[in-house]
Amino acid sequence: MACPHLASISLRPPTPAQSVYREDCTECFDSIDDPEGLDVCLQCFNGGCTGDRNHAKIHNISFQHPLALNIRRTRKAIVRDEPPPKMSKLAIAAETEEDRYDTKVAVKCLECDTELDTTDPKLAPIVDGILKANTFSRKEEVKAWEQELVSCEHVRSLYQDAARTIASQDLGHCSSCELNENLWLCLQCGNLGCGRAQFGGVGGNSHGLAHATETGHGVAVKLGSITPEGNADVYCYTCDDERIDDKLGDHLAHWGIILAERQKTEKSLTEMQIEQNLRWEFTMTTEDGKELRPLFGKGLTGLKNLGNSCYLASILQCLYDLPSFQKRYGRISQDMVGLRDPADDLETQLRKVGDGLLSGRYSKPDADVSVRTGDDPVVPHQKGLEPAMLKHLVGRGHEEFSTMRQQDAFELLQHLIKLITRAKHATPADDPTVPFRFTLEQRLQCLSCKKVRYTTNEQDSIFIDVPLEKLPAEEGSDAADAGYKPVTLKECLDRFTGEETVELTCAACGSKDGYSKRSLFKTLPDVFVVNARKMTLVNWVPIKVDVPVLVDDAAFPLDEYLSPGQQPNEELLPEDSAAATGAPAFVANPEAVAQLEGMGFPLVRCEKALYATGNSDANAAMEWLFGHMEDPDIDEPLVIESGGGGAGGAGAAAADPEKIEMLGAMGFAEPQAKQALRETGGDVERAVEWLFSHPDATGEDESAAAGADASSAERPPAGTSDTPANYQLQSIVCHKGTSIHAGHYVAFIRKKLAEDSDKVSWVLFNDEKVVEVVDVEEMKKFAYIYFFKRV
Repeated sequence: MACPHLASISLRPPTPAQSVYREDCTECFDSIDDPEGLDVCLQCFNGGCTGDRNHAKIHNISFQHPLALNIRRTRKAIVRDEPPPKMSKLAIAAETEEDRYDTKVAVKCLECDTELDTTDPKLAPIVDGILKANTFSRKEEVKAWEQELVSCEHVRSLYQDAARTIASQDLGHCSSCELNENLWLCLQCGNLGCGRAQFGGVGGNSHGLAHATETGHGVAVKLGSITPEGNADVYCYTCDDERIDDKLGDHLAHWGIILAERQKTEKSLTEMQIEQNLRWEFTMTTEDGKELRPLFGKGLTGLKNLGNSCYLASILQCLYDLPSFQKRYGRISQDMVGLRDPADDLETQLRKVGDGLLSGRYSKPDADVSVRTGDDPVVPHQKGLEPAMLKHLVGRGHEEFSTMRQQDAFELLQHLIKLITRAKHATPADDPTVPFRFTLEQRLQCLSCKKVRYTTNEQDSIFIDVPLEKLPAEEGSDAADAGYKPVTLKECLDRFTGEETVELTCAACGSKDGYSKRSLFKTLPDVFVVNARKMTLVNWVPIKVDVPVLVDDAAFPLDEYLSPGQQPNEELLPEDSAAATGAPAFVANPEAVAQLEGMGFPLVRCEKALYATGNSDANAAMEWLFGHMEDPDIDEPLVIESGGGGAGGAGAAAADPEKIEMLGAMGFAEPQAKQALRETGGDVERAVEWLFSHPDATGEDESAAAGADASSAERPPAGTSDTPANYQLQSIVCHKGTSIHAGHYVAFIRKKLAEDSDKVSWVLFNDEKVVEVVDVEEMKKFAYIYFFKRV
């Protein structure tokens, strides 16, 4: 009996702009490599698993999408006696998916429980379109790389020779050889030349480059990369770099090539570059050259590098090791069923990653990622999960995290905490970031009249300044190569909580002797997050250095850093000190100023940065400074407009008409824009992030905002002052490299490897590879973020 749904449902092949989820399920990490394969919906291209969870069936029940393409992939039997050769940038040979896998497809109707003919004229173009489309993860990677591209003067001022229509046969091969792929069209004269030989087996004799060298014609486009939407590989030989041509349609029409009639037939340079980046191999060995023992099981699942994504993988591993994250996101939940686009829902993707990392379901030895060293037997590792959908959501609307560049892992942690805190939770106590929160108390005391002021600030982490002291150079060696003197964590905490003098005029007595300032903890968290900034400035360029910070594995107390609070004999300073002294409305946070000045920034720059970033976080201010070094007025004194600034001016900033107009130009309604700006203190960039993470925001009025403030008051208290307050190191994010925006991040986590044993071991999570570490002390000097648990 014929399937009635095939005739009644309208089907169209996916366009390059659509996401096709054809590798793994959008709600779990079951994939095309599983025995039952993956069902790709022929109507919306959602990917649903077909095993015991059967998210494909649930998708059909929810949306009445019965037709699906089932894709099953099995690995071909390949015997390797040697590890794969090191890949060079211009390597030509590359193993393709067809070389490694056998893929079977079938079209089925989930309602009729029948298999359909894939060669049916109505189905064939849909099936072909799905199989040829980029996967969601690859599509997002390409998009992220492409957004890094810009135009140049040679593209913008391109002069084209007399117009003519290039005969179709001229598009068949290079004008200087018989190659019929990797063809580049000179946009100035219409010459067709082959490109350079490329990674992945793409041939080329560089006749396009030869033409550019001989004629000086700098701009060319790769024909096979042109899409009807106007995307294409454009290369400027004069700049020797990839570019964007905003007038590509007009430039191609000059030669009779109409965008709407073109179809992409070859991989773009970006796609080939991504493939190359993901194939770099690494090994992890002991001092005697033996591979570290790989681990498998619950809580021992690796995350595959998506291309410069180790900063994300290391943070996720540490977060999902925490009980609060395991409770909140540790399993797939049936209450998430029925979402139109699960890949676009942060809650779903957080649960998907939690289930993937913690269940052990995907932590299995994989022969395709085995390593052989010398005469040792093959050491199997695991394939690792690709958190592409979560990475997309976390980075959406963010200037940095939406790119494929390496990022600061601590900035990502702060960004994740912000997104999760703003997400919907059944009760405030269900927010898994609550255990991070604590209250820091700052005490100012006039050195003359001895009056005091106490201020508190709720935080989820601290930034410690690591003292830098060079070790003496060994005889005969370069002093620049000498290492740094190790410091203890207690030394760093003593500096953080130590007393110092700040130059301020006293509002009570008018003395200009200044204040003594000290910060202590009013409360302490259950999970204590410490960021160790081991930075120095060399010619105004921030350089990260590896200073060993000694942290013992045993528990240690923080009781001595708890504040005793206001004492009975202390008299408080007046609250309106700024007005009383005629001081400006904005006073830079003395603690943050001290931290920034300690890094070498002038006072004027410190004040400007803190004013621009909310006057609380030295880390945010430092990042602002790095991005505004070239501002012509960077060293001019801070001028504050009427209405105040910093936190006090947030309300005015939120209502700024220019900012509302900017958000309106991005498609957001005025009430939504106002609400987003109100929620983010007037920061446009953060407002965009907020709107993307709150698509259902309606733009409530000020009374609704007041209600939100009231609900925030229901949150659990930030930390506790109970003693004893003992903490033990639970995990660390380590970084190798001279810049926090480059190099490589890994995570070390203390785990019980056997449920029936009390033994705790250190486990290294290096992207997809998960191994037991015998000696972690050497790696601790690369520690960048510490997670301590209260015990």
